[in-house]
Amino acid sequence: MIDSAKAPLITVGMPVYNAGEQLRPAVLSIVGQTCPDWELLIIDDGSTDGALRYIADIHDDRIRILSDGQNKGLAARLNECIDLARGAYFARMDQDDVSFPERFERQLEALQQDPQLDLLSVRALKIAGDDEATGLYPILATHEQICARPWVGFYFPHPTWMGKTSWFRRYRYTVPGPYYSEDMDLLLRSYATSRFGMLPAVLFAYRVRSDIVWAKQLKARKSVLAIQWKVFGRSRQWIYAGLAFCVMVLRLVFDGIRVVRQKAGISGQSPESVPVSVISDWNRVRAGLPGTGGGR
Repeated sequence: MIDSAKAPLITVGMPVYNAGEQLRPAVLSIVGQTCPDWELLIIDDGSTDGALRYIADIHDDRIRILSDGQNKGLAARLNECIDLARGAYFARMDQDDVSFPERFERQLEALQQDPQLDLLSVRALKIAGDDEATGLYPILATHEQICARPWVGFYFPHPTWMGKTSWFRRYRYTVPGPYYSEDMDLLLRSYATSRFGMLPAVLFAYRVRSDIVWAKQLKARKSVLAIQWKVFGRSRQWIYAGLAFCVMVLRLVFDGIRVVRQKAGISGQSPESVPVSVISDWNRVRAGLPGTGGGR
């Protein structure tokens, strides 16, 4: 039996907004962690799709569901999770992704072995809406590798993060959150005085959508550039600011090409090669999620 009065080692923050059926496997993947010392804070951000009904039968004293009917945005809800956290470590989890069973155990071990680490990610498998594996995120294991080109960004997938709760409370999320750029803003504000790392093991399935909505993509690109110029301008890193502008222009060109190909019905990108061992692990994880598409 779980002792709910005892503070857990890990607090998992999961804001939810219109998650649909994909909320269930996300939550079950936390329940199935080999490390049992966690609490899961699910904060509903004014959803209108009734997604919480998909997890109504999941009874676990470590799960807290909070709903006030308001729509405050992702950044505000993440800060609420951070404020409510009882664990020494705080883990991110998105509403439509899947954590492999060993994720928390492996991250906790690495963080406890290296007290200098503030934030740790794991390598992620990219999956499509139908759970098909489509590729892998690159391995950037050290802080220096992760932060080598801040004008480009950080290949540091946010739903896989686990770090010191004190670090999250020190930097927090900017509210209102920059458009689709909350995590980029946090990393840019903190990387110079923090220590990041990544486990090379694939311990996460990250749902990536291939379709582009041009207006949203343009707004997101401009939002990232605004954050970069603010951070780089404050530290007088004008070369970084210029490089960030060039990167945005190049990305918009490639975005435009993808939109044209998308409208023409041409496949945007060739499928990436995924090792057979990773596919096997992913199929094992899916099969272990009862009452979902993978567990039927």
